[in-house]
Amino acid sequence: MDILRAVSRRRTPQHEQADAHQKRNEAGGYTFVLDDVARLRRFLTLGVDGGTYYAAPRDLARDNAELVLRLAERDPDVLVRTIVEVSARGAAPRQQPALFALAAASSVPGSAQAALAALPRVARTGTHLLQFAGYAEQFRGWGRGLRRAVGRWYTDKDADAVAHQAVKYRQREGWSHRDLLRLAHPVTSDPALRATFDWITHASTGNATPKLIEAFVRAGATSDVATWAALVRDAGLTWEMLPDAALGETAVWDALLDVGVPATALMRQLPRLTRLGVLPATGGRTAEVADRLADPERLRRARVHPVNVLVAQRTYASGRSTRGSGTWEPTPAITDALDAAFSAAFGAVDPSGTRTMLAVDVSGSMGFGNISGLPITPREAAAALSLVQLATEPTASAVAFTAAGGGHRWGEPPALAPLRISPRQRLDDALRVVDSLPMGSTDCAQPMLHATREGLEVDTFVVYTDNETWHGSVHPHQALREYRERSGIAARLVVVGMTATEFSIADPADPGMLDVAGFDAAVPSLISEFARGL
Repeated sequence: MDILRAVSRRRTPQHEQADAHQKRNEAGGYTFVLDDVARLRRFLTLGVDGGTYYAAPRDLARDNAELVLRLAERDPDVLVRTIVEVSARGAAPRQQPALFALAAASSVPGSAQAALAALPRVARTGTHLLQFAGYAEQFRGWGRGLRRAVGRWYTDKDADAVAHQAVKYRQREGWSHRDLLRLAHPVTSDPALRATFDWITHASTGNATPKLIEAFVRAGATSDVATWAALVRDAGLTWEMLPDAALGETAVWDALLDVGVPATALMRQLPRLTRLGVLPATGGRTAEVADRLADPERLRRARVHPVNVLVAQRTYASGRSTRGSGTWEPTPAITDALDAAFSAAFGAVDPSGTRTMLAVDVSGSMGFGNISGLPITPREAAAALSLVQLATEPTASAVAFTAAGGGHRWGEPPALAPLRISPRQRLDDALRVVDSLPMGSTDCAQPMLHATREGLEVDTFVVYTDNETWHGSVHPHQALREYRERSGIAARLVVVGMTATEFSIADPADPGMLDVAGFDAAVPSLISEFARGL
């Protein structure tokens, strides 16, 4: 063997560095490193609760906290603007990462003013404010700026709005509105707002106390079902404002449905409604609720994130709570409505019309951890995103890839196989298909190598991965370049990152490659626009 033949700058094993901008990832391979803003978007969108196969949650959280603090020092305007944009757009399944980042930014002198000014746009509910307070104490004390910002959160609202937040979100993470008012000492000349503050801090009511608070107090003092239902219809009490006993009454839920249960709350309450007989297979409120669940405009107004729909669909279709709080017989029409709601939550997406290959990394590391602290693994989330893409691009093909290593040796799964899922399947059925696929080591070059080997015509490769690639004999960006040269097609590569790490297989110097944060609600539109060259 001519040993000089082992040295190449065009085909480099993934465990060796192929470019000066690459860095060794946690799996031992070399990949490109995202810039700080791209990393921030991944963190805000995906969170770090479950960690990754290679990084414990605490380590991943610390790395991302250091990233936020670094941006707060170097580019505070971009940091705060990105936090607000991701939060307000409903791009992320949960608000905790945005609230955490805003709290961290409020502790750095250069970004504190902008962060605190943005508080009402990120902490839009009482729960958000209480969570923010807990995060803030991890980074700073209760100085004048923080007290004023929290005080303004209350005084910039009218009394009815504050009353609604106070009785709906009474306590979270060990914090209450009483705690915050005693720290912030907000001052107001509005008698109704002052009366609201008095009730929150001292449980006292008077002539100026908002009617909603009076109704809340009355609901807690009775056990009469008709009174509860009347308070829902006449005073606007929501399910969170009612005693636990009221939530076991069908008449109360009829009243709640009559006045309108918000989209996210409705999804969470589907098991309870089914157990109570409100959603039978025939009749009841089933058709009405199904229509509400799948209404795209209603989902958009409520900022319902697709991954929350996915969790609701999986839980409801299983007929069993993940918290062990009961079982139910799923109503088929409701399961179908949740399937439709998942796609509808992404909004309208214009197809790119390009020849597209969707490639899902089903390696072992993709089956570890979860998305934003929810019971969905990166592997399952990638498959669900693929379903949306398949519905958007009817001519697209889908494959799953794992280890290379010869591919067909005894006991070893193929390196790449068709992903036999369809948007015509139930969502939970499609996820079971992916769960049944064998896992192995990661080789993200497989889709491009396969297309080259088989002479396939592909305009756009979309790879869903955690970017912890290390196993193959050629780097993914090199495999794409080789495909372009062999096929004569200026193919593009979209990398959908499914964990909040700093790594990507996309070469940032190549305008034909794009890295996006997985399960951002805008991912299908971003992919379509990039494939069309926009």
